Amino acid sequence: MPNPQNDMPSPQPGASPAAAAAESASPAAEESGAPPTTEDVMQAAAARITELERESAELKEKWLRAEAEIANLRARTRREVEEARAYALQKFAADLVETAENFRRGLASLPPPEPGEPEIIARLREGFAGIERSFLNTLEKHGIEGREALGAPFDPHLHEAMAEQETAEHPPGTVVQAWSRAWLLNGRLIKPAMVVVAKPPSTPDSKGRGEG
Repeated sequence: MPNPQNDMPSPQPGASPAAAAAESASPAAEESGAPPTTEDVMQAAAARITELERESAELKEKWLRAEAEIANLRARTRREVEEARAYALQKFAADLVETAENFRRGLASLPPPEPGEPEIIARLREGFAGIERSFLNTLEKHGIEGREALGAPFDPHLHEAMAEQETAEHPPGTVVQAWSRAWLLNGRLIKPAMVVVAKPPSTPDSKGRGEG
């Protein structure tokens, strides 16, 4: 005899979880030809709903993780672009500050002002000083800043110690001589100040121990 189960239409795609559960409920009942009970249908539907909820939670977690990675990538890219823009001219800036130091050396090579000095010397000094001020103002407009070191405590982030000098007139670690300024580009050091740092004078006892 033909089995009436073989004549039942197959479930359509997109059927509800309850319908899908009804089709898969109680395989033993299907094999025996008995229709699934309401309890079988409810259990199968609950299992299917639980599975769908788990899949939905996994997809949501993957989506949130992808969103976080994209946000981090955007922030990192923006930061790298800003840093590249801020420090792209670092080498050129280092050459410019050397020119600023040469202006200062040129001024220092002139004799100090004296009464009755030749007018050409006074005009030359004023001209050098005016050019230096204008040049420094231009550097500052572009984020290049010079910091004086003389009299300041030694800072390894800004200064490079070329020598130490024994002195009782300054606290140990004070810059007592500066051959150049410290230069920064947008807050980043591009050229340290070349300095001489104070140290305590030697005592007779320390000299004796050193000779011994």
